[in-house]
Order: sequence, then C-alpha cells, then structure tokens
Amino acid sequence: MDEHYLYHPEKGAKRMHVWHTRDKGHKVSRNRIERLYYRVMGLRAVLPGRHTSKRNKDHKTYPYLLRNLEITRANQVWATDITYIPMEKGICTLWR
Repeated sequence: MDEHYLYHPEKGAKRMHVWHTRDKGHKVSRNRIERLYYRVMGLRAVLPGRHTSKRNKDHKTYPYLLRNLEITRANQVWATDITYIPMEKGICTLWR
C-alpha cells in the first residue's frame, strides 16, 4: 500500500480500499484500510477535501466586468494566476 501511494498520492482510503479489493483481490474491510492508511502509516491524499467549490452565502458576489467588453488591443485586460503547491510544511505559492 505504501508503494502504491508513492505512485498515486491522490488516492484516499476509499480509493485505496477499491484498489485492494477489486484490483488486488484481497478481502479486507474499509475500516482496516482507513486505520492502516491514516493512523498507522500516517498517509493523506494530496487533494483538497470535499465541497471546496461551494460558495459562502455570506460573502459578497462581484459582477463580471468584462462580459460585454470587446478586447481589441494588447494590455487592455490583465489577469493573474495563483497556483498553490502543497509542501511538507505549508504551501508554496506561484504567481504567474
């Protein structure tokens, strides 16, 4: 399971259970996989948790100001991409 995690760090305990039962043919409960995966081995999936795209209804919603704008020249509209990379101690932020 540890070696499989090295090649597929995005898999959590549920998908690791599917891998063990369906692909490897082992008869093992999901509770055992979760215990080994989280508590014994200390592994975590490298993906955000569930419901990360749900909006907070208390936050203000801003209008999209470029909807009817025809972009005809360079430097008329600017954009920024912020990428977060999970690291061992926190995150690394890349600005492009």
